[in-house]
Amino acid sequence: MAVERPEVGFRPIAVCLVVSQPVVVQPCCSQGLSLLTHNLILDSTMNLPTTAPPPTANCRPRRKTARRCAMVAWLGLATAAFSAVAEKPKAVTDEQITNAVDYKLLTDAALLNNQIFATTKDGIVTLAGTADHLIAKERAVKLAQTLRGVRGVVNTITLDIPAVPDAELQSQVQSALRYDAATDSYEIRSEAKDGVVTISGTVQSYYEMQLAEFVVKSVKGVRELKDNITVQVKDNRPDVEILAEVKRIISNDVWLDPNFISTAVAGGVVTLSGAVGSVAQFDRASMLAWTAGVKAVNVVALQIEPWAKSSGQRSEVVAVKDDPEILKAVKDSFVIDPRVYAFNPSVGVQYGVVTLTGVVDNLKAKRAAEQDAKNTTGVWRVKNLLKVRPVLPLTDEIITQNVNAALSQNPFVDSYEVSAKAKRGVVTLIGTVHSHYERAEAEDVASRTNGVLDVKNNIAVNAPSIFHYDTSYYPYWNYGRSYLRRPIYDTPWTYTSDREVKYDIEDQLFWSPWVDRDDITVKVENGTATLTGRADSWFEYNQATDKAFEGGARQVFNNIVIE
Repeated sequence: MAVERPEVGFRPIAVCLVVSQPVVVQPCCSQGLSLLTHNLILDSTMNLPTTAPPPTANCRPRRKTARRCAMVAWLGLATAAFSAVAEKPKAVTDEQITNAVDYKLLTDAALLNNQIFATTKDGIVTLAGTADHLIAKERAVKLAQTLRGVRGVVNTITLDIPAVPDAELQSQVQSALRYDAATDSYEIRSEAKDGVVTISGTVQSYYEMQLAEFVVKSVKGVRELKDNITVQVKDNRPDVEILAEVKRIISNDVWLDPNFISTAVAGGVVTLSGAVGSVAQFDRASMLAWTAGVKAVNVVALQIEPWAKSSGQRSEVVAVKDDPEILKAVKDSFVIDPRVYAFNPSVGVQYGVVTLTGVVDNLKAKRAAEQDAKNTTGVWRVKNLLKVRPVLPLTDEIITQNVNAALSQNPFVDSYEVSAKAKRGVVTLIGTVHSHYERAEAEDVASRTNGVLDVKNNIAVNAPSIFHYDTSYYPYWNYGRSYLRRPIYDTPWTYTSDREVKYDIEDQLFWSPWVDRDDITVKVENGTATLTGRADSWFEYNQATDKAFEGGARQVFNNIVIE
């Protein structure tokens, strides 16, 4: 199935978001960064400029497209007005966006049992229908956010799940926090009433609060989460220090383009302005701004512009980093990861290859450190030599009991006959599930459990003809693709004409905010796709490979040159 795309490129537009009050995210807010669900009130009379800015002398026409020239020009504008250009590309329509969102929702492995549909008006997607657990409801939002042209997502999905007695649900939430190797040390209390869970306590950072939210939402039976956790903010951290760190984190992140994001700090409040290319990038930039000492993040001036893509739109000056810069960037990424920062892994870098050494006390921390390094600009390979050494080794019997309990509470795998058995700290998983996504989810649950040194995943998959779409721009939703151990498109290939496959691959590239479609050429022969052209980073290179699999290729040869 292919989603119709415009015949010509995308029309740059300015997003005018009219809100009932300034969009300032407080760390104690239970919604965290859910600015794009219930809080946005859009003005039906908003004026959306329809033309792109003209090329400037600062643009390098050697390979960058006219859209890239438009980006450079946009940064120099003092007002929201755009200059006219001779050619006005067609804008993507609301109907096309709706079809693209519906296609993702219908084919994603994690959402097959849910009845969710989309409508779109002026680029704002509204999701409705029912989901069978809270994580599925939020995953639908994340999928919609990754599509080009989506400027906001309103989530009206309702949950269709059986009621769990309050005492039982509260006990399950506390067990989940205790089983998780990171949150077991947090001083968090929980209460449950009619499926609504309220958590309170104190943590050291916004990221720890986010991680606690994720663990609680993953418990079967939770309908809603109210977060009353207090984040201990360092009141004495200078604004100039916060500013330097936020700028550095955004610059080093492969999912964002720092060329189009401006940062200011006053009184511990971070203000982001400029442009990002998708709602997903908006979400990630807002999240990454919560570094130590930040009291609030103001994103009212951060616009969503279709032309402002991610690393695919970076200039070479930003994208190319030498080994010392990469070393610093990887260490910075560890500081903001609540699963990793306490262990301070040693990092070595040689020609863009990162080697991690040292000791962590749980398997998930080892895997998270590797993912952090892969999310750093300039890194093209990671050698993970971290050793897992639990502080308090547990018996195999206790580890087995804890992993099985965690699996029974996970809404993705609880309905399957999946079981775990530990031997000398290594957990073996057996059973059968419908998709590789669920198989990987079971492995991730086991990796987060205290005492687990490694996981042998022997779970069988009986219906592998479905997609798993990447939402790893949101850190605690994902396990790295190296642990999925299958291509994102995991269908046993059935014959499709080369013409159809080529069209579908180009379609996937078009809708992705992470790659520059204009720089990539697709050729398909007997179902095998060959990609040529240019990319600005290994991140964009890998994203192009993923999109080729999603487009239906049986095999992909990626000959894209990284500049």
